[in-house]
Amino acid sequence: MQPRVSVVIATRNRPEMLREAIEAVVTQTYEGPIECVIVFDQTEPDLTLVSEDEHRLIRVITNAERKPGLAGARNTGILAATGDYVAFCDDDDIWLPTKLAKQVASIGSAVISATGIVINYGDSRVERVPDASTFTLETLVRKRLMEAHPSTVMIRRDVLLDKIGLVDEVLPGSYGEDFDFIIRAVQAGPISLVEEPLVVVRWGQSMFSRDWGTIVAAIDYLIDKHEVIRRDRRALARLYGRRGFANAAQKHTREALSDAWRTFRHSPTEKRAYVTLLATTQIISAPKLLDMAHRRGHGI
Repeated sequence: MQPRVSVVIATRNRPEMLREAIEAVVTQTYEGPIECVIVFDQTEPDLTLVSEDEHRLIRVITNAERKPGLAGARNTGILAATGDYVAFCDDDDIWLPTKLAKQVASIGSAVISATGIVINYGDSRVERVPDASTFTLETLVRKRLMEAHPSTVMIRRDVLLDKIGLVDEVLPGSYGEDFDFIIRAVQAGPISLVEEPLVVVRWGQSMFSRDWGTIVAAIDYLIDKHEVIRRDRRALARLYGRRGFANAAQKHTREALSDAWRTFRHSPTEKRAYVTLLATTQIISAPKLLDMAHRRGHGI
């Protein structure tokens, strides 16, 4: 008997992309049962998506009991899931056909599995593939690896509920919820990596990628929450640099310059200090800088 995998897809107002995401899940080559839990957040559920095929079950529920937003919707799905493993897929991402089969085959005694990604942004396509040396707590805190994307994650449900805990619903705007989650997850037990790009991630669809005020508040929350960040100067430099860029994008010049200085003081080699200064002086606008980074498969 192959273990059942529950796939949680939180969604809001993306009907066409959602159907593509679901199709990619239910057509996986994995021979075991897949339960797809679609959680509609702040929108009416589409009951036409339901399928009672036990081998490829599709359930439709609403995020009615928990906080509105991505974190609450994901938690609604986690708590409703019945599989041995829980996996996540954003409603604008697409799994490649062998993703689950390769993860289940390789996870062994590990508690969490991840794969590489293909980033699609406009007309650019960039592969980001992890390796074991990068999936350590220190590296994840310092670099916020894009390879640690939630749409690649598959995790033992019992460990998720008992040791890692649910997605943080207090985090402002759910921004960085995946970063917060992976920091906790890597401390719960061994990680299994499939070093192949098995998820297509479509950038530019995020509803809060340019919600700069929320980004500033979320960064402050994450720094306050995680001692592992506060005691690592390079981790702080990365987040202060990101904070500075968000302030520069809002034309909050004084705050942006202060963040750039804090970034430089914690780590003179942190590029975000200089990117923030560029955005602050308007030599290159913040949207243009962000676009340039995304085309190379990076964030800021």
